[in-house]
Formats: sequence, C-alpha cells, structure tokens
Amino acid sequence: MRIAIIDDSGLRATILEEGLRDAGFDEIEVVPPQGAFVARLERMAPDVVLMNLGNASRDSLEEMLAVSRALARPIAMFVDQSDDSMIGAAIDAGISAYVVDGLRKERIKPVLELAIRRFNAFSKLQAELDAARTELADRKTVDRAKAILMKSRGLDEPGAYALLRTTAMKQGRRIVEMAEALITAADLLGDGR
Repeated sequence: MRIAIIDDSGLRATILEEGLRDAGFDEIEVVPPQGAFVARLERMAPDVVLMNLGNASRDSLEEMLAVSRALARPIAMFVDQSDDSMIGAAIDAGISAYVVDGLRKERIKPVLELAIRRFNAFSKLQAELDAARTELADRKTVDRAKAILMKSRGLDEPGAYALLRTTAMKQGRRIVEMAEALITAADLLGDGR
C-alpha cells in the first residue's frame, strides 16, 4: 500500500512515518504542502493520504481540502485543535477520518484502517446513489418516449412500451437508447414535449 504523508513539520511527519513502519507499511512518502504538491500527489497516486495540520488555520485547511477533492482516496486528517466549522468542512470535502489531538504512533494504524473502511463505505453508497439517479433518469426518458408514442400512434401505455421494447430488441439496443432516439426525432420534427 502506497501512503502519502502531507506535513510541513518534520517532527510530526516522523511520528506518522514511524507509526506506519511499526504497523508494517513501508511504501511511504512525505510530501510537504508547498508549491504544486497536489499535482505531485496526483502523479504519485497514493492508496491513502495522511494529513497532519497541527494547529490548522483556515487557509491550510482549505489547501488540504483541495487535496481531498482532487484525489478519490481515503484521507485521514490529524489536527491539534478544531471547531464545528472545521469539522463540517472536512466532512463536506470527503475526509474519511478526522482526528483531533490524537497524533501518537500507536494510533496511526487504527486511524488508517478506519479511513479506508469509511472511504469504501462512502464510495459504495455513492455508487448506489449514482445508479439510482441513472435509473430514475432512464425511467423518465422511457416515460417521455411512451407519451410520444401514445400521442402519435394512439397506443395505450403497455402498447407504447411493447413497441419500444420490440424495436430495441430488433436493433440490438437498450430500451432507454431507443427512447432517447425517439425523443430526439420527435424534437426535430416538432412532435416532442
């Protein structure tokens, strides 16, 4: 597992690195949050990112949240102190684990495991949500195509669906693809709604 540590303090980065090495991880790279470090992280493609902000300012928190948005990876953030708005911003940015005043090397592995599990759970939920949204959009498309067929051909709803399905099967296409083609044609002819 490739792990990136983002930290501008050599001492804190050493604590994280020792905790990871003690836990059996050896592919570790420390990346100071300077210059084009987000692009460097993207090229590095770590499996997990550990951020140690110490006493985080709003500016440093915003920089680190940009990392979270740029990388679709589990990210654990360590801070010395926090408030509700910082916690909220971290959650909104997709930080998987947010640890306040907990930088001890024996805690690194459990925090890392938590970040990975939370990231995977969130990713699964996001995939399910995306699938549900796609299914709903497809259903709306098919319903609109059925309405066009019902109006133009005088069909009832089951008949319009059967015509869509049969035509899709004959052409080796999905029903939603057929519905999209019908809607496009109807729009071009001025018959769509």
